[in-house]
Amino acid sequence: MPKTEKLRQYVRRYWIMAETGSPQFVMASNPLSIASGVICVIILVFNLLVVFISQIIQHGEEQYHYESDYSWSMYLIFITQSIGVLVGAIAPILRCFLVLSFKLVSNRSHFTVFKVENYWTQKLHEWKQSPIQLLSSSRSRTLIYNTKGIIISLFIRLQKGIVILCKLISLIPTVIPIFVVYCWKSRKARLVTPPIVSKTDNTDSNLSNYVLHIHDEVELGEKTLARISNSMNSFISKAEKQQNKDLLELLKQSTGFKGVQNFDTDLVQPLPSVEVVNSWSLPIVTLTCLAISLPNVPKDAIKSLLRSVGEGLSYTHQVEESLNCEKEYVNVRKATIILWNGVEHKRNWLDKSLEKDAFRGKTTTEILNWFSERARDIVREINENVNGEMVNTPKELIAANSMYRIAETILFRDKCNTEPLTKKQLLALLSGMIADIFSACFTNLPQAITVKCQESVIEKREASVKAAAELLGKTTKIIQSLETCDLPSMDPDKMAYIDEWRLYLKQSIP
Repeated sequence: MPKTEKLRQYVRRYWIMAETGSPQFVMASNPLSIASGVICVIILVFNLLVVFISQIIQHGEEQYHYESDYSWSMYLIFITQSIGVLVGAIAPILRCFLVLSFKLVSNRSHFTVFKVENYWTQKLHEWKQSPIQLLSSSRSRTLIYNTKGIIISLFIRLQKGIVILCKLISLIPTVIPIFVVYCWKSRKARLVTPPIVSKTDNTDSNLSNYVLHIHDEVELGEKTLARISNSMNSFISKAEKQQNKDLLELLKQSTGFKGVQNFDTDLVQPLPSVEVVNSWSLPIVTLTCLAISLPNVPKDAIKSLLRSVGEGLSYTHQVEESLNCEKEYVNVRKATIILWNGVEHKRNWLDKSLEKDAFRGKTTTEILNWFSERARDIVREINENVNGEMVNTPKELIAANSMYRIAETILFRDKCNTEPLTKKQLLALLSGMIADIFSACFTNLPQAITVKCQESVIEKREASVKAAAELLGKTTKIIQSLETCDLPSMDPDKMAYIDEWRLYLKQSIP
């Protein structure tokens, strides 16, 4: 089975768990919620009867006709009240319809309405047993404690009575549909002979195992389960239409994962007192800065590169957010996001303009040297202004260190060539490195999607699963294209870090 289909099934299971565990869904099966819907229906019916009877009286015989001192304002008040009753009844009534999506496992267990679960009165029992510490006199404390116990006992009985009454009322929207469906099926069985349906194996057909059951006696109906599954399919299909064609074209320039190793080299001496971890997005942004600063390059090529890098970084940040959770990586990711905003919207790198006019007439070597020198100067200024150890590495130092190492790496390798790189060759080299880093990073997309589905915080679970489904939809073609690549035989946990990739490639590629 293709990896994307496995991911789709995995996301579907957690989608169902998140949907059936949401507060709105839980409230739908609550007896109090169902009872409120039934009561609203009764009030609405009575209100309609009053309207009907009042109209009959008004247009009836003369002896029943009467005039009100409030004249036309009575009709306005009556209409306003009717609208309020109608609007207020909409939500509770809709919750009653959701009861039809549940089916009974055991009729006997469902109709044990006189059984009140402990959680309905648990807090009241805690209040009843809590000690009195406000008064110093033991006799006063005893009197108040006993009085409190009597009062709370009455509230407990009242609470149980309300719950039992609500359970009785909540049977109305449950029993009537069961009776109607039973009569319909009995009549249909007499008239129509059901066809023999052959059962086919489906690895993901039993989705009911992933429903979060609210009560032991009810389970989700097949139609509602199918509706939840279809909503996920529709959500992913909509995300698939948003896939960026420019990014797919950029990834086609990747010839493997050599760019992950080649964008930096240990032969370049590190800047003093600078120890910054590498992330996936930081070298991509740095390489893009160098690419868009090259003069005599078609504007369409630069615009396409910016669009593809912008889309790719949105996925790269999600991979880093899910898999690179250590503090130093979080700091680098935040710095990269700020740096990219300057590149994308202002065309500058650390307030240094990247417009082509600033570099017109310069060779590729001169452009690389300019960036290397500016990066070295920025690091020197930061070290001079900061005394002692830095708590958080400044974003300027993170960006400057990356630019210095990448520019010096390209200059070092350019010295080995007989002829210097042309602007077209440098653009192709930079684009290839970006594509290789993106490709290596995107091999972690399935793992990132899996982590997003496994959100443990209830308040964030539904949004996290939807984010995972959207990420899967937008990157389906990317994941499919990477299935044909020869991936390194690395530990999956280590594949989430670009430095681990570089270490592995150094050892395996001479």
